[in-house]
Amino acid sequence: MAVRAWSIAVICASLTAVAHSASADTCKISQIAGLPVTMSGRRPLVTAKINGVDAKFIADSGAFFSMISPASAAEYDLRTTLAPNLMLRGIGGQTTASVTTVKEFTLAGVPIKNVQFVVGGSQVQGAVGLLGQNVFRLGDVEYDLAHGVIRLVKADGCGKSVMVYWAKDGQAYSIMDIGWATQASPNTTGTALLNGAKLRVVFDTGADVSMLSSRAAERAGITAETPGVVKAGFVGGIGARGAQTWLGTFDSFKIGDEEVHHAKLRFGDLSLPDADMLVGSDFFLSHHVYVATSQHKLYFTYNGGPVFDLTAAPQSLPGPPAAAGNPSAQPLTTDTSGPAAGAAIGAAVAADAVADAGGDAATAPKDAPPVSLEQPTDAAGFSRRGAAFAARRDFARAIEDFTRASELAPTEPEYLYQRGEARLGIRQPVLALDDFDRAIALKQDYVPALLARSGLRLARGDATAAVDVLLDLDKVNATVAKEADARLALGNLYARAGALEQGIGQYDLWLDAHLREIRTPDVLASRCRARAMLGASIDKALADCNRAIKDRPQATIYLESRGLAYLRSGDYDKALKDYDTVLAALPRNPWALYGRGLVKLHKGMAAAGQADIEASKLVDPRVAIEAAKRGLAP
Repeated sequence: MAVRAWSIAVICASLTAVAHSASADTCKISQIAGLPVTMSGRRPLVTAKINGVDAKFIADSGAFFSMISPASAAEYDLRTTLAPNLMLRGIGGQTTASVTTVKEFTLAGVPIKNVQFVVGGSQVQGAVGLLGQNVFRLGDVEYDLAHGVIRLVKADGCGKSVMVYWAKDGQAYSIMDIGWATQASPNTTGTALLNGAKLRVVFDTGADVSMLSSRAAERAGITAETPGVVKAGFVGGIGARGAQTWLGTFDSFKIGDEEVHHAKLRFGDLSLPDADMLVGSDFFLSHHVYVATSQHKLYFTYNGGPVFDLTAAPQSLPGPPAAAGNPSAQPLTTDTSGPAAGAAIGAAVAADAVADAGGDAATAPKDAPPVSLEQPTDAAGFSRRGAAFAARRDFARAIEDFTRASELAPTEPEYLYQRGEARLGIRQPVLALDDFDRAIALKQDYVPALLARSGLRLARGDATAAVDVLLDLDKVNATVAKEADARLALGNLYARAGALEQGIGQYDLWLDAHLREIRTPDVLASRCRARAMLGASIDKALADCNRAIKDRPQATIYLESRGLAYLRSGDYDKALKDYDTVLAALPRNPWALYGRGLVKLHKGMAAAGQADIEASKLVDPRVAIEAAKRGLAP
């Protein structure tokens, strides 16, 4: 079955803006549509409706077409048809896909009939799918994630005009050439320099952080064995495999007219089709970006703060850096201390922009689609800006914006929930809990706050709140669809609360809906552990652990769960081997120490076994207490 692109005629038919015709000596730009964006971590989310039901999508400039995950297609009761000739490729490998047609897809209040989506890939937490390049190719695209908006822009007669219309007088900007986008290869691509080596980069708002392939890092002189390089976690994407990444420090990264010195970048054995690097949402948050498809140019200005490393809270934001593209500016030097459907279709506002005759490269349009660089004017605007601050770990300013949003819309629970999450970012759990309580008081079945409150109560070790936690989790269980991604969070929270049978039931539901994706090994290992802790269905527990370990052999921690299952089954030699392997990598893991102690006692190694148990108690005395409740005592 062929996948057809959304017709620009369908999009434009919904617009109320009037575009002005261009004369030979003028550059006129008008906003086709503005898409409000709320950052969730470093994921740019937009709100839509699928057949009248709310749905959140990631604005993903790296996706060739708009997509819905298989689990979300089932949750929204969408019929799918296998597309045998369609193969999705990305980080984590490749996978087959299906297609579905949404009878009515609504963005920013405007419905569009019979919209087609690709169905496939792994689900991303908090979103049903991706809005991709079949949307963003409708015109030029302006990404202003720091102010919570993506704009589709129509440019007429702009020639070589510089499209940084938002820049104030004297503000530096950068320009770079980008590749020719086609329907077969629609992504925004360009060339960057890493330690002097050329890289083919893809500008990908769907990537949480910018990442290199290991081959590209090696060309720049950095490998996993280079001194100072450290592991940086496991990443995934379209495929189910995922990849281990590392953090390395590179002397120089140059993109456009901007150069970053001592940049920490992630790299790994990533399956990046025809690319060396993904320039992710961390870059987009620290820059205001305009993709001038009509000129095959990309323009950007620097917002301030870390360019790539968003793990540390930014200092006071400096002024914009200089760039060679501005005749009055100096070259930029920045130091860092650490590291796929349509635009929002609604009341689009058209505006003219006039440049000098001939398209002077140093002259930007004077007027253009409105840019909210000043204070927001409504609750939603404060919320979006606050979410962008939170994504950059500037939690103090995020809290200020969420507070203002709550004042302007006191009956909206989302803003209180957002403020609670930001307060957790600066270690204010009591105030965060109060925000979650207030959000739930406004809406008793508000799932994000119910889950957050449960997790916070469990993290605080509040034994008196155990009953309340289970009540909250039961409410979520009764609220969300059986295919909902929230089933995974529910399983984890039930298990942490000691309700292992309920946790296993949630894992069952999640695995039934999500089949095989990047998180599947983690969930299998969690279900294995829950069964082993219960001492029931040990054969099923071992099957889960063995499958998880086969899928992700580098995840040593899975062996701790399998060791417990072997201990329960009486296979002490295999249990000892697994525990020894875990402790070789994680010598202070309290559960592995305790489990190995029990194994050694069963094998007649009394002194060594008791020593391991005592060592476990020194690390975390709660382990021995919890184990004894489950019949795991010396």
